[in-house]
Amino acid sequence: MRRALRALALALGLTGAGCAFLKDEPPPEQLVCRSDAECAAGQVCFVDGCGDPGGDIVVEVQALPKAGLFAQDFPVDRLRPEQNLELFSPVRLRGTVTRGTTIAPDGGTEPLPYRAPIHLLATGESRLIPGVARRYEATLDPLDGAWALPVGSGDYTVTLTPKDTALPPLSRTASVAPATGGTVAFDLPTASHVVKLNGTLVLQGTMRVDADMEVQALDESLRPLSQRVHVTRGTGAFQLVLADEDAKRATVLLRATPVNAEDLVPWKTFVVEPSATRPLVLELGDPGAAVKVEGRVLETDGQTPMAGARVSLQGRVAGGGTFKGAPVMTDAQGRYQLQSLPGVTEAPLTLVISPPPGSPSRLTLQPVAVAAVDTALPDVTCPARMTVLGNVKNPEGTGPASGVRVVAEPVGALTGWPQPPLGFESPFTTDSEGNFSLALDPGEYRLDFLPGENLPRVSRFVTVPPGGFGSDVMTLAAFTLSRGRSLSGRITLPPDPVLAPGGIGANASVRFFRVVTVAGRPASLLLAQTVSDSTGRYSTVLPTR
Repeated sequence: MRRALRALALALGLTGAGCAFLKDEPPPEQLVCRSDAECAAGQVCFVDGCGDPGGDIVVEVQALPKAGLFAQDFPVDRLRPEQNLELFSPVRLRGTVTRGTTIAPDGGTEPLPYRAPIHLLATGESRLIPGVARRYEATLDPLDGAWALPVGSGDYTVTLTPKDTALPPLSRTASVAPATGGTVAFDLPTASHVVKLNGTLVLQGTMRVDADMEVQALDESLRPLSQRVHVTRGTGAFQLVLADEDAKRATVLLRATPVNAEDLVPWKTFVVEPSATRPLVLELGDPGAAVKVEGRVLETDGQTPMAGARVSLQGRVAGGGTFKGAPVMTDAQGRYQLQSLPGVTEAPLTLVISPPPGSPSRLTLQPVAVAAVDTALPDVTCPARMTVLGNVKNPEGTGPASGVRVVAEPVGALTGWPQPPLGFESPFTTDSEGNFSLALDPGEYRLDFLPGENLPRVSRFVTVPPGGFGSDVMTLAAFTLSRGRSLSGRITLPPDPVLAPGGIGANASVRFFRVVTVAGRPASLLLAQTVSDSTGRYSTVLPTR
């Protein structure tokens, strides 16, 4: 995705010292349009290039999530001015869970329903709208082995975790359609088809870990193969349960993690052979005694204390584990004081500074040396956030588009950087000249421009590099808004005396997406969103030529 967004950033004509690495001219097929005037008759300039404004449209409707009526997605073959949307009954992911067999009435055998409590987690995304995530979970008691989980339509990985920790979690895939729902079956292994891994977690040698710890088995993709189990604090003993087929793997990963983030204990991942006959011994490694670390954070001018910043330390420590300390806040003088484990000589720890909202300074990752003694770190002056400048023109391209609201939505992280916080919104709209200015942390963003006057929203992608002192401005090429066309309709669903008397889809969330291809990958672009009224009516504006 990053390469795709970088190509789009190139196509937008970024300039400025902060984007010197974007100097190569992209191939012609990566170039996108900047206004509808560059497109053929009847086409509109979208983020992926010129296209039919009435094609590749998918609508998502979410009527009553509190009542279990979640998102349903529908392709729109031909967009009409009056677009009525008829929903199906609440969508259910249904399934069964069994364990072992019992004697059937005919004298044979049949699966034995599992009735004890289970936890279900379904994660995935829409089947029709690439990139739109879905997540649902519940703890329930199967009824004679049967269960149902209200979900939205989508493709899922479903993980079932029994409350009984002597049984491993199981994962299955399932597709859920609005009309038919979806089904999935789980068969828990019996006692003769599980393998128990016994082990001891120690700090070093015979020293115990003085903290509450958990251990879990994972595969190479970090999918759980066992439940997360507590380590007995006094002895360090633990026992994991794996299914037969997982115990036959050449190796599995065992990850030991502290239960409480405030405990000054690292986490560590071990590669083990599950077929080993002797009990496992996992040595966390002695990271050394905790030390006090203090310092001061300054705004980009190098003079003003940064109050209210979140500061934490993380990185590799002695013994090979990874430490991630609990964050603290800077005081009015920009000072912080925290507890940390000492770092290792060959790899300094990272001081992570998250400035408060409204600060001109950006997220800062500062390598620091933390010795095995109380440490006073030098003052850290945070670089400025990258200033992204741009200009928006009216649909005719003859003048500026003023009063356009700008929202920057993070869609990806740069290598070595955390993803920026979600939902940053500019405190200002475009000015009388159509200009806008955003101060952004390093990352990949979708910029959404929300005009009034019955005009549709427009989106563009941009990659914001880390920049630094003296290279903190980048300029986007000006682009033109599209004209809008009104779209309205009614939301209906099967009559239900409780959920929808009269079949009225009142107060339903309605979102229109365009399915696009960015650098060969399917993606989606939000074109419009609205909410139906008490009669089920909705109205919105979509792009047109």
